[in-house]
Amino acid sequence: MCDPADFAFVRVVICPDKFAGTLTAVEAARAVAAGWASAAPFDDLRQRPLSDGGPGFVSVLAEAVPGRLVSVPTVDPLGRPVVGTLLIAGPTAYVESADACGLHLLDPSERDPSVTTSYGLGALVATAVEHGAREIVVGLGGSATNDGGAGLLAALGATPLDAAGYAVPYGGAALLGCASLDGVPRVRDATLVAATDVDAPLTGLYGASAVFGPQKGATREQVLRLDAALDRFATVLERDLPGCPPGLAALPGAGAAGGIGAALLAMGGRRESGIGLVRRLTDLDAALDEADVVITGEGMFDDQSLRGKVVAGVAEAARDRGVPCLVLAGQVEAGRRGALAAGVTESHALADQPGGLAAALARPAEVLHDLSARLARQWSR
Repeated sequence: MCDPADFAFVRVVICPDKFAGTLTAVEAARAVAAGWASAAPFDDLRQRPLSDGGPGFVSVLAEAVPGRLVSVPTVDPLGRPVVGTLLIAGPTAYVESADACGLHLLDPSERDPSVTTSYGLGALVATAVEHGAREIVVGLGGSATNDGGAGLLAALGATPLDAAGYAVPYGGAALLGCASLDGVPRVRDATLVAATDVDAPLTGLYGASAVFGPQKGATREQVLRLDAALDRFATVLERDLPGCPPGLAALPGAGAAGGIGAALLAMGGRRESGIGLVRRLTDLDAALDEADVVITGEGMFDDQSLRGKVVAGVAEAARDRGVPCLVLAGQVEAGRRGALAAGVTESHALADQPGGLAAALARPAEVLHDLSARLARQWSR
């Protein structure tokens, strides 16, 4: 009988992002680990699911940070009831904008950033305040909104008004008529942190409306109107919100999540790298220091993945340590030369496995499990 002690175990760090629309980062990591273990049961598998602040931010941190999850009734970008989740860890609360503002909460036919609101996120932040949080970290990404955080501010007690003194309707387009801000956000001196890897300004050619508006359903005419509306709103915030930094619209990260970044910065918040924060809290770097193989992944691995996203950060860290990095993705479109330069040793698409794209969409965990088992037979000693 073979003694496990006779084997040189392979230390595998499994650190995927979400597979958008099919698997959370936590689910993806578990599927990879189960598949690998089925073929190489003695290997040392360490799961570190990741997020850059977008969908899955709270669930990823809940795997690594001691705390308690709190369910919070709130509303989606169109004002319909949904339930969000807070992670309360000592004096810090972690909040995910996508819980209330996520694009995934809307059908394609409902996507219109002219009318969607960030009000539901404000309800989550308000609940974190009521739980006594001294620091509130808001993961930004994957939003369906383009309202500059106006809804968030309204939910916290700072209401945008028109020239006649009436509350401005929800949605980004209505901010063209914003003339003033009534009240100040009630956050009880809690420190606010915008966790994002998007450094886009609020307005302009590289701003929230121009870059991300079309992804949320905006037409070219709407993009121009939304950009002008956000510029107007930034002017009002600088004038009426105490402590708002000058030049708000041009600050890096102000355009994150349809301008929610701008609202957090206007309230005195600071911006922090989402993936950097997650890497620190999950102790990813210590795990990578001991790794023989690193596995990461996401839904679509393309050239955009190589510019500041989770997969790029993991591949770079693996390359710096001389450790092979395997990328597993729903689909792979990244150029091989660019991927190799970024530190990716191999990339594999679920859509290329038996059953093709249909199986990858219908049974993503199963396909990911089977692919991981095949890779274990190649890479494990």
